[in-house]
Amino acid sequence: MTQIVVRWSEPLAAEDRFLRLLDELERGRYDAYRLELDKRRFLTGRVLAKTLTAERLGVPVESVVFDATCEDCGKPHGRPRVPGSDLVLSISHSGQLVGVAATDGVAVGLDVETSSRKADKSLVEYALSPAEQQAVAGLSDTERSAAFFVYWTRKEAVMKATGKGLKIPLQSITFSAYDAPAELVSSGDTALDPARTRLADLKAAEGHRAAVAALTTEALDVTEEHWLP
Repeated sequence: MTQIVVRWSEPLAAEDRFLRLLDELERGRYDAYRLELDKRRFLTGRVLAKTLTAERLGVPVESVVFDATCEDCGKPHGRPRVPGSDLVLSISHSGQLVGVAATDGVAVGLDVETSSRKADKSLVEYALSPAEQQAVAGLSDTERSAAFFVYWTRKEAVMKATGKGLKIPLQSITFSAYDAPAELVSSGDTALDPARTRLADLKAAEGHRAAVAALTTEALDVTEEHWLP
């Protein structure tokens, strides 16, 4: 059984007790955001990740330092890693919700999206496989949008777990029905093997859809918790 903890929070206020947890590179990224909400969501992602890391490693949160070096370009905007630890993290945010998923020794990916967005025909055709498009074809506009973001969060979660992101063609992966337990049915990309991919739809929070994925053969045991500082 692969155990995953997913911790959620609304965007935190830019208080000193949170800002002082950012290192120099993280503070530079924080300051570079132009919109206040983007600043707060970045800050919240780091605070969530560092407090969860500190708890799991049994160390003071102030001592947690991430290596976020991008494997492609070398800039500090990649997945946060904990040097010397097998803890694996994934951060996601949308609207008024920020989340971090954590597990040990297994690639993990988290995605959350606001559920009020619309999914028009062009977006459905761009993102869904032929089988998935057929599954949503007879739905009303509202139902189709809701079903689309079930598929979308699943796709984003598994792509984040691989570290390849949108380099994996969205239409190359097919999931179980939007109203069935999450399962990767088929994949046209070698980075995703259905036999070694597990995922789960999450409760998240009202007005949001979310999913978490891990590259493992084991079943997932996912715990969701909402964090209050």
